[in-house]
Amino acid sequence: MTFIRKYKRGNKVYLAEVEGHRVGGKVVQRFIRYVGKEADGRTILSTSISDAEVEEVKIYGPLLVLHYLAEEIGLREHLGGYANEILSMVYAHCLDYQSVNHMQQWFQRTDLNMMLDLEQLTESRLLSGMDFLEQTDSDQLQRAIFQSVKEKYQLQNSGVIYDVTNTYLYGKKCPLGKLGHDKEGVSGRPLIQIGLGVTQEEEIPVFHKTFDGNSADARTLQDLITTFRRYDLKSGTIIYDRGITSSRNVADVKALK
Repeated sequence: MTFIRKYKRGNKVYLAEVEGHRVGGKVVQRFIRYVGKEADGRTILSTSISDAEVEEVKIYGPLLVLHYLAEEIGLREHLGGYANEILSMVYAHCLDYQSVNHMQQWFQRTDLNMMLDLEQLTESRLLSGMDFLEQTDSDQLQRAIFQSVKEKYQLQNSGVIYDVTNTYLYGKKCPLGKLGHDKEGVSGRPLIQIGLGVTQEEEIPVFHKTFDGNSADARTLQDLITTFRRYDLKSGTIIYDRGITSSRNVADVKALK
């Protein structure tokens, strides 16, 4: 039968599991394992890592950082009634991109239920959140978010770098998906074009635009110029290549002063 014995070494008291057994007619104690120590009247147990069993692993640290940044710029206030569902998709996209129908399983591996006050994440709520975004005035939403970011981090607005790229789709249902010039040189895939503007100094996103896959570059610049008018950007220089120039674009750029 084993029991716990105290060993005093200097001013410290250690605990060990020992077992009594008879040797040559005498009862002696055999050391089995170190248990811990006593400090300030409390028992502090010690265990080997080999004795530990992992029952569950949660994604926590990276989510904590993302959520802190989202709260800093008031993203929840901007995103309305489906803010928590939308933010859960944003966090997943940043850390471990998942399609909507795999989000529930990913959600269970996180502590987002506490961070976002979400008891249960359903595919229906996620789709409703995406519908909400589609029905929202995206330009107005982006301006509001950028204004919050600009005020929080004191961003400069003297320059914006803007570029357009395309990406392909496997599906055939997206209304923006059109046959166009694939940057990878593959034909037959429906494309969408994505334009992103970021601040020149800090490289923080200002706005993004989406276009049909077959939109001409000159048209994307025309749309960009219209977008510039909605932001409080100081006078500057627009640099673009010859492939997207047009008489209307030149006139519109001059009108921006």
